Amino acid sequence: MENELTVRQRKIIHIDMDAFYASIEQRDNPHYRGKPIAVGGSPEGRGGVVATASYEARKFGVRSAMPSKRAQQLCPDIIFVRPRFDVYKEVSVKIREIFYRYTDLIEPLSLDEAFLDVTVDKQNIGSAIEIATLIKQAIKDELQLTASAGVSVNKFIAKIASDMQKPDGLTFIGPSRIHTFMETLAVEKFFGVGKVTAEKMKKMGLHTGTDLKKLTENELVKHFGKAGRFFYKIVRGQDDRDVQPHRETKSVGAEDTFAYDLIEIDEMNTELDKLAVVISNRLQRHQLKGRTITVKIKFSDFKQITRSQSVVNAIDNLDTIASIARQLLAAADLENKKVRLLGISLSNFGEIVIRDKPDEIQDQLRLF
Repeated sequence: MENELTVRQRKIIHIDMDAFYASIEQRDNPHYRGKPIAVGGSPEGRGGVVATASYEARKFGVRSAMPSKRAQQLCPDIIFVRPRFDVYKEVSVKIREIFYRYTDLIEPLSLDEAFLDVTVDKQNIGSAIEIATLIKQAIKDELQLTASAGVSVNKFIAKIASDMQKPDGLTFIGPSRIHTFMETLAVEKFFGVGKVTAEKMKKMGLHTGTDLKKLTENELVKHFGKAGRFFYKIVRGQDDRDVQPHRETKSVGAEDTFAYDLIEIDEMNTELDKLAVVISNRLQRHQLKGRTITVKIKFSDFKQITRSQSVVNAIDNLDTIASIARQLLAAADLENKKVRLLGISLSNFGEIVIRDKPDEIQDQLRLF
């Protein structure tokens, strides 16, 4: 008898909660409903940073990681709310429990988003679109929150799809649409393409996936390093990465390359404060505390240095991270130096617990 190899098409869902922190605050406080709110630090004094903003605030251009003072300038009526991470974690646990009704193959990216592999689902529903619909409805009925879902045959496309019809959206991009979809996608929509890389691409005349497809893999690697191999595959809709339920986090970091070189220490400190809020949010989302803080500094001549400090008690606190980062920056010899990039990372988490229970949050960083 002739053996036939049957290849099963994968069914991947990416669930992304809508304005997660802000939506919880509006749910729990009727006074905030329908109003522009920002979860994060107050604009008073030195000023905080926006962790997330409600959709009412986003209409005014308020975005995460934006200085609170700037948010207030854009939206004078905005209400600033201190984050309640303990509440957000509790809600995330309940969301994860809903996911587990359909599959055990769940890869959390943070408190508010995750990949699900439903190629084979627990309830034998068979349709990823139907499962995504049921999950969205359960979140709405049981938690009074909305989520957006992307459904496709791989993680990359599913993640892009979940962002296409926010809030409360559901987008399916099937195999027959992938090539056309990727060809028309703007380069800045590709995960892994930041502002600097997007600007470089556009200067090369690369504006869409179609433009990227014109370059060979070697050409992409020449211009963009090893990320070029990823761009070559993904623009063709190729992403074979599995949904990974268990993954250890070694470090949490963020960095930014500036549009112009920084010379003034005050400007550098402002940028460090922005990075600190991103790091603090990620740590608290993943329930991690680190003992080693590292500041990365890259100069205009592309030389770079790092400065690190370890503390006795593990931290995830925004003010502490920002303060130590500033101290490390001050200790570096920056006189007459032009800085093009700054970064902060935390590591040395101690014992990493790999969790596999529905009532626990798995430690997992964003993939892109």
